[in-house]
Amino acid sequence: MSVAAFYRHFKTVTNMTPIQYQKRLRLLRARWMLIFDPGDAATIAFSVGYESASQFSREYVRLFGMPPARDAARFRQPSALAPVKIGAMDALGYNS
Repeated sequence: MSVAAFYRHFKTVTNMTPIQYQKRLRLLRARWMLIFDPGDAATIAFSVGYESASQFSREYVRLFGMPPARDAARFRQPSALAPVKIGAMDALGYNS
């Protein structure tokens, strides 16, 4: 299979180019690391393959909507991980 054919097939299946897919995987891994293995965003950026912390930050904001540190802090808050109360599920129609 030629490189061009691979790119076409890959984009058909994933709706992304291979480079976009790789970028998404890197950013998802970085998000996981920021949440569960807290560290400096720049260090994490380099560990997932970025050469520039500022480029990492720009792409992170583009994908997740907020800077890395603020996004990770949001997930580490106890209220973000609290289980849904039964009454809330009733209000959503899940226990009907």
